[in-house]
Amino acid sequence: MFVSGFQCIACCTRQAASFDGLICPACGGNLELNYDYPSVAQEIAEGFGCGRRDIFRYQALLPVQAQDAAFPLRVGGTPLYPAVRLGQQAGVPGLFLKDDSGNPSASFKDRASAVVLRRAVDVGAPVVATASTGNAGSSLACVAAAMGMKSVIFIPQNAPVAKLSQALAYGAQVLAVRGNYDDAFDLCLAACEEFGWFNRSTGVNPFTREGKKTCAFEIWEDLGRQVPDRVVVPSGDGNMLSGIWKGWCELKAVGLIDRLPKMDCAQSESSAAICNTVHRLRQTNVEISDWSDVVVDEVEASTIADSISVNRPRDGLAAVKAIMKSGGEGLIVPDSEILAAIGEISRFTGVFPEPAAAASWAAVRHMAEGRQIEADEVVVCIVSGNGLKDTDRLAELVGAPLVIDPRIEAVRAALQISC
Repeated sequence: MFVSGFQCIACCTRQAASFDGLICPACGGNLELNYDYPSVAQEIAEGFGCGRRDIFRYQALLPVQAQDAAFPLRVGGTPLYPAVRLGQQAGVPGLFLKDDSGNPSASFKDRASAVVLRRAVDVGAPVVATASTGNAGSSLACVAAAMGMKSVIFIPQNAPVAKLSQALAYGAQVLAVRGNYDDAFDLCLAACEEFGWFNRSTGVNPFTREGKKTCAFEIWEDLGRQVPDRVVVPSGDGNMLSGIWKGWCELKAVGLIDRLPKMDCAQSESSAAICNTVHRLRQTNVEISDWSDVVVDEVEASTIADSISVNRPRDGLAAVKAIMKSGGEGLIVPDSEILAAIGEISRFTGVFPEPAAAASWAAVRHMAEGRQIEADEVVVCIVSGNGLKDTDRLAELVGAPLVIDPRIEAVRAALQISC
C-alpha cells in the first residue's frame, strides 16, 4: 500500500499514514489521502492491471493491500457510451455518458462504499453508518450485506420509497429522520460518536473520495488513455466531483497524463450552494491563497433531484477548489430542465437516469446555449444513478399508456393504422 499520509483540504495540515481519525485535528476540515506517487509510477509503469475489471484493478492508488483486494461484488468497470444522437441535440458531437447505474446498487455511490467498508474491516469497526438522501444509504446497505457487515442508515423521511425499500431489502437498519438531509447527517455524526460506529458519510470520511476517483481512471482508459475536455458532474455534497478531480490529478502525478479536464458542476437552482460559491468567488476576481478562509454558501434546498438536495455541502470546499482550479463551470439548472433531460437521455441513448443523474445533461445544454463548449470538445456526463430509483415524478413527464380493448381494430385506431 502506497499511502503516504493525509492532508487537510482547508488548512493543508498533514497527518501521518498511521492517523486513524477521519477529520483534520487542527481545524476540523475534511482530509484527503496522499500517496507516494513516484513509487506508484514505478509500480504501474506498464499500466493498471492485476487481472480485475472492477475498481480494485487500481489497487496501487487505493488504500488497500494487494492481498486484500478480493471483493464479493463487481463495483466499477461501468460503460462509457458515445452519445452522438443526444449530443447532436445541443451541438456537442463529442458527448459521452459514463453510466454508473450498472453498479450493484444501481448507483455511483458503490465506489465509495466498497473502499470505505474495506477500511472499516481494517480498523475493526463493528457497525458502519451513513447519512444519505437515498443512494449512499442503499449503496452502503448493499455492500455491507455482501460483506456480512452491519449497517445503519440515517435517511430523510421523505426520501424516495424505492431507495428506502432497497436499503431495507439488504437488511440494513434504516432510520427515517423527521427532517432533511442535514438533520440526518448531524444525527448520524452524533450516533457514530456515541456508539463507536464507523461513519461512511461524505464530508466526514476521506475514504469515500478514494472510491469515487476511480471513475476518472476508467474514463481515461475507455477513451484510449486520453483526457476529455470536460467532465460534468451532478453535485450535492460535492464529494463525487472532488473525488473524480482527485483521480485526474493522480493520473497526472504518476505521469500517465500531461493535462487535466475542466470539472463542471451541475446543480438544481433550488440546491446550488456549490455553484453559488464559485460564482461569488469569481466575481471578486481575487486569487485565493488560503482556502481555509473560504466559506461555502448554504441554501434551503428543495428539488426533485433528491440525490443532490443539500442545504450545506459537506464536501463543498473540495468541490469548489476542483471547479476553480480546473477552470470548470458552476451550472445551475431549473427542475423543469432536469425533468426534460430524463426524457431526452432515455430517448436518444437508452440510458434511464434518475433526476440527479439527468442534471449533467441539462447543464451541458446550458453551456452549449451559452457557447461555453467548443464544437470539437470531448465532454463526459456522469450518469450517477438509475431512473428506477425515483419514479415519483415520471408520470408527469411520460404520461400514461393508451388503454385499449383486446381487438386488433383497437390497435389500428390507437396507432392510427389504416387497413
